[in-house]
Amino acid sequence: MTPPEDAPQVTAPQDDNASTDENARHARKMAKKKAARDKIMATKEGDKGLIIVHTGAGKGKSSSGFGMILRCIAHEMPCAVVQFIKGAWDTGERRIIEANFSDLCEFHAMGEGFTWETQDRARDVAMAAKGWEKSKELIRDPSNRLVLLDEINIALRYDYLDIAEVLAFLVAEKPPMSHVVMTGRNAKPELIEVADLVTEMTMIKHPFRSGIKAQPGVEF
Repeated sequence: MTPPEDAPQVTAPQDDNASTDENARHARKMAKKKAARDKIMATKEGDKGLIIVHTGAGKGKSSSGFGMILRCIAHEMPCAVVQFIKGAWDTGERRIIEANFSDLCEFHAMGEGFTWETQDRARDVAMAAKGWEKSKELIRDPSNRLVLLDEINIALRYDYLDIAEVLAFLVAEKPPMSHVVMTGRNAKPELIEVADLVTEMTMIKHPFRSGIKAQPGVEF
């Protein structure tokens, strides 16, 4: 027999004990994780200026570097950018930094475009050398807490710069509390060996392969 429409609705009682048990298990699990994490953190002492490398075929190497630059700006920490290779581009990062934060972040666009665009190795080598001289000047200044060397890995890959000279400088002359971020594909093994933090961006899908060109706000 179908109950009348105005009959009171009967619902199954909730298993409060099961819910309580689940919450208790979760609390114990998280407490165990926190204890383990606290134990690890207790072994970490002090700060250190890092050599940071962003490499790999995937998108996001420069984007991550500029994210660190914006963090420095937010903390009112002086910082600097030297762009190798892509210096001829009109990028959003360059616009916003030069227009709003030039007092905290020096921005030096030292490249003239990718190697297939310039088609002049001698000029590319000269521009890379000029960019590296500016980079050394900025890194030597201990007031610059972070210096981003955008796409320097490309210059190193094509031997526009001497990797041994670059590494020797970073090891011997980088101030102890200064961070240096180096981006670009195909980071050399010697640089990866010296670096404190290395991240490889892996490409899974990219719109360029579907015929979509680089777009403002996404690539530049």
